[in-house]
Amino acid sequence: MKNINQRTGNLAALVACIAMISYALFAQHKLGIDPCPLCVLQRMSLVTLIFVFLAAVLQNPESWGRRVYAFLILATAGAGVSISARHIWLQNLPADSVPACGPGYDYIMQTFPLADALGTIFSGSGECAEVHWLFLGLSMPAWVLILLSTIGVFGVWWNLNRKRS
Repeated sequence: MKNINQRTGNLAALVACIAMISYALFAQHKLGIDPCPLCVLQRMSLVTLIFVFLAAVLQNPESWGRRVYAFLILATAGAGVSISARHIWLQNLPADSVPACGPGYDYIMQTFPLADALGTIFSGSGECAEVHWLFLGLSMPAWVLILLSTIGVFGVWWNLNRKRS
């Protein structure tokens, strides 16, 4: 229990990330909202962030290790925020500017080389522009952007400014 102070923030962020991915799976399997390719990439970013926070909780790093975790949190959350921002942009395009629907994530990743697959995913498709879910007037990618930004900033701050006790 001696090192609980350093672990507390990373554990809280870990729980928040698990709650987010749990809701995404609930929305998919119980509400019937299938994820588009950009949603899948946001989930990958979130799962990666779960592993980063889990490692930080288990390791309880010293000074330089906290900086490494802060960087990993920043990079992972930043990637998720960027993907969410692109998704929000696609959702807000005028109807005549929305790209045509394309193949699903699994097909893209199995068929194309990685660089081409990522290019295809990030160019977006019509299914990524559809809004299937709103809460307080914001779509799911908007909430992912807000929550990943908050968790990312908190995780960086916590790991750079907390002293191991």
